[in-house]
Amino acid sequence: MPLRDTSADHAATDRTFQVDLRGLVDLLSHHLYSSPRVYLRELLQNAVDALTARHAVEPHGNFGIRLYADGKVVRVEDDGVGLTEADVHTFLATIGRSSKRAERIAEQRADFIGQFGIGLLSCFLVADEIHVLSRSARTPDAPAVEWRGRGDGSYTVRTLPASARPRPGTTVTLTPRSDAGEWTRPQQVHALARHFGSLLRHPVTFDDGSGGAAAPVNPEPAPWARSFPTPGARSRALAAYGEDVFGFTPLDTIELDLPAVGLKGIACVLPEAVPAGRRHGHRVHVKGMLLSEQAEEILPEWAFFVRCVVDAESLRPTASRESLYEDATLAAVRDALAERLREWIARAAASDPDLLGHFLQTHHLAVKSLAVHDDEILRMLLPWLPFETTDGHTTLDEFARTHRTVLVTSSVEEFRQVAAIASAAGLGVVNGGYTYDRELVHRMPEIRPEVSVADLDPATLTAHLDPVDRETELAAAPYLAQARDALAVFDCDVALRTFQPASAPALLVDSREARHERTRSRLAREQEGGLWGDILGALRQEAPRAQLILNQLNPLVRTAVAIDEPELARTSAEALYGQAVMLSRRPLRPAESSLINRSFLDLLAHALRKDS
Repeated sequence: MPLRDTSADHAATDRTFQVDLRGLVDLLSHHLYSSPRVYLRELLQNAVDALTARHAVEPHGNFGIRLYADGKVVRVEDDGVGLTEADVHTFLATIGRSSKRAERIAEQRADFIGQFGIGLLSCFLVADEIHVLSRSARTPDAPAVEWRGRGDGSYTVRTLPASARPRPGTTVTLTPRSDAGEWTRPQQVHALARHFGSLLRHPVTFDDGSGGAAAPVNPEPAPWARSFPTPGARSRALAAYGEDVFGFTPLDTIELDLPAVGLKGIACVLPEAVPAGRRHGHRVHVKGMLLSEQAEEILPEWAFFVRCVVDAESLRPTASRESLYEDATLAAVRDALAERLREWIARAAASDPDLLGHFLQTHHLAVKSLAVHDDEILRMLLPWLPFETTDGHTTLDEFARTHRTVLVTSSVEEFRQVAAIASAAGLGVVNGGYTYDRELVHRMPEIRPEVSVADLDPATLTAHLDPVDRETELAAAPYLAQARDALAVFDCDVALRTFQPASAPALLVDSREARHERTRSRLAREQEGGLWGDILGALRQEAPRAQLILNQLNPLVRTAVAIDEPELARTSAEALYGQAVMLSRRPLRPAESSLINRSFLDLLAHALRKDS
C-alpha cells in the first residue's frame, strides 16, 4: 500500500523563541562571567564605545565618563553618541544584537571594545531593574528616551522632553539588590573602576555622593604612553609601574611595542625562579579596558620568567570578554612578543654581562627550555648556562676547556653513583638527569666542534677502574662468593677493584633501565604460562645485573674480604651494599630498607659480643 503524502495536513508554522531572562542571567552568572563585578566593566565598556562613536561624529569634542555611587544607586553617565527611540527598541530590547553591528557604523567596528551585545544583561547580576536615559547626538532634534528593563523580561520605553537629558549621551542607573552590596558600595565601585579602567583613553571620574570633588579614575596614561626626560627615568617609571601592578620589584623590564596590532606594554622579569612550566597570568587590556589578569595565551610556554601588562587595539576578546580568542592575530602577537624576549636576552648577553649573569642564575631552567627549541639562543647562551658536573657547578664552556670528551648521565641518581669515582679517574661527567640538560649537553659539539659528547655507561666507568693483582683476588674469592650469594636477591654481582678516592669503600653500578628490565623479567617468570607472561616474555632481554664494586684501597674493604666467618661476611657485604645504595640517593626499595636495618643491628650485635 503506497504511503500517503500528509504534508498538506500538517503545515509547518514559524514560531519565535521564548527567552527566560532570569534563566539567561543565571546562565551568564555561572558560566560566562567569572564574578558579578563584571557589571561595572560592561557599563564602562558601553560608555567607552558610545564615546568612540561620538568622536566619529565630532572628532574634536571633549567627552568623558562620570560614575556615581552612594550606596543606594550606581550610575554611569557618558557623553557618547546616545540612542533614539528606534535605537532603544532595536538594541536594548533585543538580546544578542549589538549597536556595534549596525550597518551605519560597521566600517568602524574595529574601534569598539564590545562585539556581542549582551553586556547590559550583566547588570541584572546586581540589580533587578536597569534604567537608561539617552539622547542621540546623531539626531540632535530627537527627544530624550527612557528605557526601563526588569529582571522578569519586561521593559517600558517612553520619550521625554529634551530637558530631561540636555546634552547628548546616556545615563545608566542601577538600584542594587540587598544581596549585591559587596559589589555596589561606593568604595568598591571606585576600586572596580580603577581596576578595569585605569588605562582608558577617555577621562573617567567618580563621585561617592559625599559632596566632595569627583576623583579621577584614570588620572594619567600608561607609562609607556608618556614622555620622560631621560631613558633612565623611563626605565624607572616602567619598573615602578610593574611593581605596582604585580607586587614585586622586576629584575628588569622589557618594553613591548607591536605597531601592527597597536600593542604596547611591558614584560617584567621575575626576581625569583619559578618551577618549569608554571605559566603566569598576564594583564591584557584591549583599547584601555582591562580584559584579563590571567591571560596565559599571550606568551609561549617557555616564557614563564616574565609577567606582562599590555594594551592592544586588535586582539579579539571572547564572548565573556575575560580572555582572548585564539585566532591568527593572537598567534602572530605571541610569536612577535616571544621575539622581543629573545632580543632582550641577546642584548643582555652582548652589553650587560652582570644582568645576564643574574638572569641566568635565577632563570637558567627557563632559558634551557628555550634553548632546546631555539638554535640562536642555544648558540648564544649554551656556553653560559650552569650544569652540575664532576668539576662542580660550572658552565659547559669552562667544563669543555679541561674535558675534550664530555660524558653525560641519563639520571640524577646515576650521576651521584659515579661522580666521586669519575672525578678521581679524570673523567668529565655532566649530570643529565635534570630537565633539558642531557639534550643540551649533546648539542655542545654544535658550539664547540672539538668537543665530543657521549652517554656514560657502566662499561666506560669500570674500564677506568684498576684490577687487583691475581694473588689478592684469589685470597678474596671466598668472601666475594659469600657476598654474591647474599646480594643475589637484588640481582647484584660483586667485584673487587682499586680506584680513587680510597675513602670510598664501594661503588654500585646500576641504572634505572636495568632495574626496570630486571623487574620485567621477574614478572615474566612469576606470570609464566599466562597471556601477561607471554607478553612480558616477548619483551624480555638478557636482564642486566647491578654490580657492587668493592675498593681494595679502602681499609674497611681490606678488613672485610679477610673475614672467614660466613654469617659475618654476609652481613658485611649487605652493609656495604646498603651504604652504596644510600650514596646513590635513589629511592630505597622495601627490601633494601630492611637489609640496611638488619645489617646494622647484626654488626652492632657482633661488636657487642666481641667486646664482652
